[in-house]
Amino acid sequence: MRLRKLTLRHFRNVGFAALEFSGRQHFLVGANGQGKTNLLEAAGFLTALRSFRTTDNKLLVGIGQHCAALAFEIEHERQGDTQVTIKLRHDGKELWCDQARVTKLAEYLGKFPTVVFSSQDLLLVRGSPAGRRRWLDLTLAAMDAGYLRALQTATRALAERNALLKSGRGSPAEFGAFEQALAPAAAELIALRSDGLRALGKTLKEAYARLSGDGEPAGLVYEPNFSEPSAESLLARLESGRARDQQFRTTLVGPHRDDFHFNVKRTVAKDFASEGQQRSLVLSLRLAQAAWFRAKSGICPVLLADDVLGELDPERRARFWSAIDPESQVIATGTQLPTAAGGPDAGLGTWQVFEVSDGAFSEKAAA
Repeated sequence: MRLRKLTLRHFRNVGFAALEFSGRQHFLVGANGQGKTNLLEAAGFLTALRSFRTTDNKLLVGIGQHCAALAFEIEHERQGDTQVTIKLRHDGKELWCDQARVTKLAEYLGKFPTVVFSSQDLLLVRGSPAGRRRWLDLTLAAMDAGYLRALQTATRALAERNALLKSGRGSPAEFGAFEQALAPAAAELIALRSDGLRALGKTLKEAYARLSGDGEPAGLVYEPNFSEPSAESLLARLESGRARDQQFRTTLVGPHRDDFHFNVKRTVAKDFASEGQQRSLVLSLRLAQAAWFRAKSGICPVLLADDVLGELDPERRARFWSAIDPESQVIATGTQLPTAAGGPDAGLGTWQVFEVSDGAFSEKAAA
């Protein structure tokens, strides 16, 4: 897949921008806070109508505006030349594909994969379980409509059960109704997360070996909150735990409390890995995500690299570039242009360069 043109209107600090991409390597250069990441955020929105930075779409609409618009012109392996338009309002969004309104997200998922490499990815190793769960949900739902349905069903049922717990009221019949909806969806999530992390972990292991250069073993370990992935077992646990949940006024068991961790040399990376190892782990995770997207969809994802390589040593940086699928389109950002000949970015070919200043983009001579 190739993104050939991206047009933004009233998206964050970008009043209007229309970028036409040629070739497969594009670089956005400028000082911090000028809008480079905003453009990558818009490009990543193409995959599943979700931001990699926020869960609140209100933050995506420019200050003082009622609506933001994103328009994509795409060269696609399966669909040929395709146009996608997304309109964002404070109270919702609209999706159009080749002039036809798309009303069911499940029919859209998996068609336009992108993968974001972000400097914030280190939080996937060091941060809270909620951040890791959000990444996992976005990744699996982007390629699996069944996962999205199970996630939506479980999320709604959980919210309704928690509202009942917070109210201090609720009959056994009311709790039972919500639990009957929650248990099978939650059990499906647990099974799909287990399968997804197993596949991603296998590819991460291979990518990490290439980046580290020394063959040290790495992987992902799933930590389900409830380890018996059957609807019957989870339903029984929800029923038996009502009294305790009523005391705490929240549901204490289920996939909403899941986690996973990274390991290196069979130790937990959060506690024992060096900063260089942790950076290599999250880069490997994104490479694994890209490979998994391609395997699931048959489409080569666009890679969006948000100033992630500056703190890598030259050897790991060179290995990162060699690990990228040579067919992938890359849109990268940084405060300086890619390194000149002789550096770790040498041999990558020509970059199409856009200078970014205060939400405005201007094409410059190729680097």
